[in-house]
Formats: sequence, structure tokens, C-alpha cells
Amino acid sequence: MPASKKPDKEIKDEKTQLLIEMTASFSNEYLNEDYKELCEKLIRKMARKRNVPFLSGRIEIWAAAIIHALGSINFLFDNNFEPYASTDDICNFFGTSKSTTSQKGKIIRDMFKMNYYDKEFSTTHMNENDPFSEMVMMNGFIVPSDMLSTLKNIVLQNDLPDENGYEPKPKKHHKKMENSPDSSQTLLDAFK
Repeated sequence: MPASKKPDKEIKDEKTQLLIEMTASFSNEYLNEDYKELCEKLIRKMARKRNVPFLSGRIEIWAAAIIHALGSINFLFDNNFEPYASTDDICNFFGTSKSTTSQKGKIIRDMFKMNYYDKEFSTTHMNENDPFSEMVMMNGFIVPSDMLSTLKNIVLQNDLPDENGYEPKPKKHHKKMENSPDSSQTLLDAFK
């Protein structure tokens, strides 16, 4: 009589737990609690995919790739940052090759559209030092968010009647097309 096969959910849960333990072990030795939590978050997100990637292939490669993917977007490989670990540290710890680890790491980054200053997978340090956190997009322009009140005042001043009650005259060289939004109204809508 053949041995009964484990259900897919049970295998997935076992591999998920094993990956969490493996990445936690590396994080305890080389990284910090922040990376440990991000690894677990990424593993659990991977486990929710329809086709769970780590169900095939060596589990050590996936553990190394998860740390590599997170490290790539959080400057882990830059020795000017803390914590610092090299790709060699990751590969030696898990017994994997650099090329395979970086290839799987790229697959993970692409799968979740991970990039520098990623809101979901950046470390606390990276989120606190995000140069784009104070920027907003307004009508196709990137502007510092502290300029919004200044821009709002400029727009409002251009739309208000002057001190004599006269409405501002439209500029002659601009021909207003029917059904086109008023640019100052569009700017005002951005402040709502």
C-alpha cells in the first residue's frame, strides 16, 4: 500500500514555517529584528499566492533569495549602512550560489514590485529617511507637500475678484475650449 501524500496546504504550511525559521536564524546572526519581521511578512505574502513559488526548488535558495530581495531594496549590501551583510554572507550561511540567489531574489522583487523606499517592505530606517515622503504629485508635477498651502493661496488669489469687485479677465492669447476643465479649478480640486 503506497504511503499517503500530504495535502498541499500542509506542505505549504511546513515550508512557510521552515522559511521563517531559516530567515530568522540569519537575521539573528547578521541583521536585526526589523529584517526578521520583514522576512516573515514577505514569506507569508508569498504563501498566499495562487502558485506558491517556494513549493518547488531548494528551500535554502528561497531563504537566501528572500533576504537578498529585501536587502537589495534596503541597501543591505552597502557597508555605509547598518546592518550590513554581503551577498557572500547570505550565500555562505545558506550554502547557495550567488547567481541563483540573486536570480531568485529578482523574481521575488518583480513578483511584488519591490523597489527602493517601498512602503511595504522597507526597513523602519529607510521609511524614516525616505526623500519622497514629503513630495506629492499635483497635475503631473512633483512638489514638496509643504508648498501646497502656498500654491493653494496663489490659485485662490487668481480666482478672486480684485478690491474693486472686478472679475479677472481671461488672457487673450488663450482660447478656452468648450468642455475643457478650468486649470485653476483643477488645481483647487487637488486641495480637496
